Amino acid sequence: MTHDTILPFSFPAVHAKKVTAAFDGGRLTSNGGVMLLAMADRRLGLADRLARVFPDRRDPTRIVHSLADMFRARMFAICCGYEDADDLDHLRCDPAFKLACGRLPDTGRDLCSQPTLSRLENAPRLRDVIRLTYALVDAWMDSYAQEPATITLDIDDTCDVVHGHQQLSLFNAHYDERCFLPIHVYDTDRSRPVAVILRPGKTPGGVEVRAHLRRLVRRIRTRWPTTRITFRGDGHYARPEAMNWCEDNGIDYIFGLSGTKPLARKVDEIADDIRTRRAIEHLSVLRGYAETCHQAKSWDRERRAIARIEATELGLDIRFVVTSLDVGSAEWVYDSLYCARGQAENLIKLHKTQLASDRTSCRSALANQVRLVLHTAAYWLMLTVRDAIPKARELATAEFATLRLRLLKIAARVVETATRIRLAFAAACPQADLIRGLPGALLPLGP
Repeated sequence: MTHDTILPFSFPAVHAKKVTAAFDGGRLTSNGGVMLLAMADRRLGLADRLARVFPDRRDPTRIVHSLADMFRARMFAICCGYEDADDLDHLRCDPAFKLACGRLPDTGRDLCSQPTLSRLENAPRLRDVIRLTYALVDAWMDSYAQEPATITLDIDDTCDVVHGHQQLSLFNAHYDERCFLPIHVYDTDRSRPVAVILRPGKTPGGVEVRAHLRRLVRRIRTRWPTTRITFRGDGHYARPEAMNWCEDNGIDYIFGLSGTKPLARKVDEIADDIRTRRAIEHLSVLRGYAETCHQAKSWDRERRAIARIEATELGLDIRFVVTSLDVGSAEWVYDSLYCARGQAENLIKLHKTQLASDRTSCRSALANQVRLVLHTAAYWLMLTVRDAIPKARELATAEFATLRLRLLKIAARVVETATRIRLAFAAACPQADLIRGLPGALLPLGP
């Protein structure tokens, strides 16, 4: 006997019939949908892309698991809800995971274990981590068939509570936590991640914001020299250093702007008119817009500032944005352009809560950046599977947690014979007709 035997157990009787159970069903997996992730990885080539820019300093005579195989195993596990490397100690024997990583389910070698993955995360140097991060920027650009005329990139940071006194962790009074504040950049119109950068748990300053924008734009310009780029972010990205750099390099921006007394005085007349009209007409809410030229003390030039003025029964609420755009009405710039950045918050939630990218518990900041890269790669796999779903299906717009429950966490019996491998899914699988068509939709694109 090669496997431990767990004793049978019982459930309450049903219609006077005894219900017994045992773990003797054979080579079953609860992750049968991981094969869809394998198809998505073949289509994108993500694991191979990351492995190409990751130097392998191991002794070639002792290598058992290739870098690409380790990346695949970790990405597939994250997608299936196993965000800890410890989970691979059990999943390394799972027949579906082995098959998805290109190994035979019964006779093939088991996948890598947690210690191997931990060494992988802690192996790279700073330049290696930078190359890994840029590899995902390149993957985003590859998702376009040709150079786009314009793109709008949303930049924001999110609280990532730390698990101890780790490198770059700081106490943040706003969140009342010791944390990181990693920066996320998304192509929100297409729900695609561009870059995720680990950083200290403090609000980014103007020099830091300028540095991040400069490096990202430099990478984009190597492939897309004529694309018009617009950055969109909240108030603490409206730094004079960042705005000056954008204006000097032909980059557009629209950032939130903190209201000040001098700025508020410039829209007082319009604000009073809106407040008065709301009271006279007995409306519950009345909204209006205004724009002005404004130069804060720290700015070296005047810039276009737009105000959204909303009068309610509770009082007056004014929100400002600053932009380099000289076209479009104030209402269009605020409501249609700036407010669309709210979708980026939803994408961060997918990345952070549904793919557990806040599990950055390594001591080293470089290792935690590697984890963010792997979680972002897992995001790409989930997004690719979702994009392959026909638009008429409800799952075509589902969140990742729903996709995991409906498409990935499904039971299957894996049978390996001399000439073939057979996956026997449950006959009662609710999404059987959809799963049947997805492998064809996920076939690699032609050259």
